[in-house]
Formats: sequence, structure tokens, C-alpha cells
Amino acid sequence: MSTNSTLINFVNTIDTSSLVDKVEKEIINLFISQGLKIGDALPKELELAETLGVSRTVIREAMSRLRLVGLIESKKHRGAVLTSPDLISPMKKSLYPTIMDDKTLRDLFEMRLILELGMADLLYQRITPEDIQELEAIVSKESMDLDNSIFDIEIEVAFHGKLYEISGNIMLKDFQNLLLPVFKFVHSSGMLIEKSNSKNFISHRGLVDILKVGTPEVFRNAMRQHLDNHFQRIQQYDSTIVD
Repeated sequence: MSTNSTLINFVNTIDTSSLVDKVEKEIINLFISQGLKIGDALPKELELAETLGVSRTVIREAMSRLRLVGLIESKKHRGAVLTSPDLISPMKKSLYPTIMDDKTLRDLFEMRLILELGMADLLYQRITPEDIQELEAIVSKESMDLDNSIFDIEIEVAFHGKLYEISGNIMLKDFQNLLLPVFKFVHSSGMLIEKSNSKNFISHRGLVDILKVGTPEVFRNAMRQHLDNHFQRIQQYDSTIVD
């Protein structure tokens, strides 16, 4: 094969990729302009190819990408239909704690802290007596003499995971599951090993007591105190980076 032919093939490959990117966006815009709703059947590949003036191969590749991110799915006897996109699944494919840098891990860990400070109102709206019983069963396994600078990772995950579940927000729960490997990695990696001398620490058991009789605002403040040692460790970690 000549050098010119190789170059042409290379350029065509680039052009095809760019065309698929463009068509992917045009297909989405077409669905929007047609007023399609979740569950509606989508135009066939041939129809899309004729409408957009491209080959079926390009349409097929663009639709494959949309299927990958959960925007469309195939239904028996109906063909492709529009679905509510799964925003979490694509992130799962690139979340590998062992190949993330420390700053990314820290940022994700901080995101977890912020989420938990913001869920108080949802918890009080949706918590049930059965939820309280489950939380009490979790904290019953925790030592009464727990040093506020040390966390049992299994109890930590179980307790806070239950809070995400009680919130009733599927996105929050899925996001917690997504970040779970990050939490465990940060705990075990030594990134945040500095001991905290927080004088405001509130235990898991204390949080359960507040959930029984407190208010969202009281619980929010208590959660901030519960997480205070994490915030202090992050501050200490930041200071070592600056130094």
C-alpha cells in the first residue's frame, strides 16, 4: 500500500470518528425535537440514516454509543426505545482507586462527607421504626470504648450505607455504592492516617439517639461533629502537601 493510500485511510478513520460524534448529537437533538418520551419507540436505523444523510454504519455506531450510556435499549418486538439514562454506570467503568492520584481520591472522599451533611431532612422525612432498629443493630457491634480517632471500616460502611438507603434517593444510594471502593482504599492506603484530637466527636450510637428525638438541624450539626475527625485529617493531609 502506498504512503498516500495509508494517509488517506488514516484521515478517513479520523473523519469517520468525528462524524459519529456529530451524528450522536444530532440523533439526540432529533429525539428531542420529535418530543419523544421515555419508553417511546425510536426511528429505525434506515430512517435515521435517510433523515441525517449518513450511512447506516455511522447510525449503528452512534446508536451503540447511546445504548452504552443507557439512553436507549432494545425491546423485543419493539426495537430501540428511549430510556432514562443511567448516570452512574458509565462512571463505574473508569473508577479504579488503585490507579487514581491522591488528589482525585481525596476529592471523592470529600464529596462523600458533603453528601452526608446534606441528607438530614430526607432522613427525618423517610425514616421508619424498622430503620431505627437496623441502625441500633449495627451500632451494637461497635465498642463502647471506641477511640474517636479510629473507625471500624465495616461498621462505618454499614452505618452510613444504611443512612443512604433511608434517604430513599436512589441516586444517592447508587453513588454511595460507586464510591465504596474509594472509601475503603482511602482508609487502608494511609492517606488519612493522622490521629484526630476532635473534642466534638459524636459516635454512631449518638447519631442514632438524635435520629430518634432530634430535628434535621440538630442531626446535621451532629453529623458534622461525627465527621470532624475526617475533616481534620484532610486538613492535616493538605498541610503536608503544602509543606
